[in-house]
Amino acid sequence: MLLKDKIAIVTGAGVGMGKAIAVRYAKEGAHVVLAEINEESGQQTAAEVSAHDRRGLFVKTDMANLNSINAMIAKTVETFGHIDILMNNAGVTKRLDFFEVTEADWDWIHSVNAKGLFFCMQAVAREMAKRKEGRIINTASIAGKGFRGTSNIAYAGSKGAVIAMTRIGASQLARYNINVNAICPGATRTEMYDRIMKQIIEREKITEAEAIARMDATIPLRRSNTPDDIANMAAFLASDEARNITGQSFNVDGGLMWD
Repeated sequence: MLLKDKIAIVTGAGVGMGKAIAVRYAKEGAHVVLAEINEESGQQTAAEVSAHDRRGLFVKTDMANLNSINAMIAKTVETFGHIDILMNNAGVTKRLDFFEVTEADWDWIHSVNAKGLFFCMQAVAREMAKRKEGRIINTASIAGKGFRGTSNIAYAGSKGAVIAMTRIGASQLARYNINVNAICPGATRTEMYDRIMKQIIEREKITEAEAIARMDATIPLRRSNTPDDIANMAAFLASDEARNITGQSFNVDGGLMWD
């Protein structure tokens, strides 16, 4: 087991990539705190974690609210004593053209994807620094590297911020033996992906099969990610096998982006 008896937090763990990562961490031996705003999906993931003979603790968490983030971290430390891994995964978006982005859209997207991610990273790093050990993995996106097919410009900006914060965080936390890396997914078949596909279908008056085929045709490997593709990278970066990797942002995208 790559993560035997490690204590991991996974934000946005109710569905999609977060759920896949949480279950994979449990399979690798970790006890997992499921930080999720949706109680039903969060509890369901906790049950799946527990089915692997690992502790799954659901904590209802609003990643746009710093008090909620801090309460989740306090509950984790109260329950387990420390934190080994933060998988900073929660994120939001929707399909918007350049002129459709409003201030409310911008604030909503950045409150979770950038502000919430940073303050969760900061609060967890305070705990990790006490033990001089830890792994932080942030979910960015190839949108943050300028992928033209991004859902909207505000989302791309928020994920560019994640990549920059990953690099600066890695630099400033290295003295505490804390590794900070990011995963940059490409098109990944999650509920968020399905919502964006639905918006494309309605806007362009095409079928679901046509929309998916159009997306996959742009990918060199001709296949979009499954959530497990992201979980594979998340497990590696959380493990001792990645002990000397920090400050990096890894594309998992079938070859859409080269840097």
